[in-house]
Amino acid sequence: MKVILLADVKGQGKKDQVINVSDGYARNFLLPKKLAVEADAKALNEIKNKEASIQYKIDTERKAAAEIAKKLESIVVRIVYAAGPDKRLYGSVTSKEISEYLKKDFGIEVDKRKITLKEPIKSFGTFKVDVKLFSDVSGVITVEVCGK
Repeated sequence: MKVILLADVKGQGKKDQVINVSDGYARNFLLPKKLAVEADAKALNEIKNKEASIQYKIDTERKAAAEIAKKLESIVVRIVYAAGPDKRLYGSVTSKEISEYLKKDFGIEVDKRKITLKEPIKSFGTFKVDVKLFSDVSGVITVEVCGK
C-alpha cells in the first residue's frame, strides 16, 4: 500500500515522503496513529502543490535578494565618527551601525547578521563590506568612514 508520511517515521522515511508499506503495517500502525495517509490522487496533488508553493517562495526571495544586491553595488554608506589624535576611531564601526545607516539613508533593510566584516573597522577610509543576502546571492557595500 502506498502512503504519504505525515511525520518522520524511523526506519521508513521523512515527512511528506511517499513510501510503499505492507497493508497490515499501514492499517494497524501508521494510519491509526496519524503518522500517514493513504496515497490517493487528492493527497498526491496536495503534496505536489505544497512543493510548488515552497519552490515559488524560494524563487521570489532569491529574485528580491538579487535586486537588493544590484542596488547595494551603487550605494556608498557614509558614517561620521569621532577619533582620537592618532586618527583611530573611538570604538569601531559595527555591522549593526551599517545596517541602521542603510535603512535610515536608503530605505534598504538588511539584517546585521548578513553583513560580514572581515575585521572591525577602526580607522578612517573606504572599505568594501560583503553582504550575504541569500544562500547563493551576495552583494558588496562601500562604507566610507569620515571624521567630524
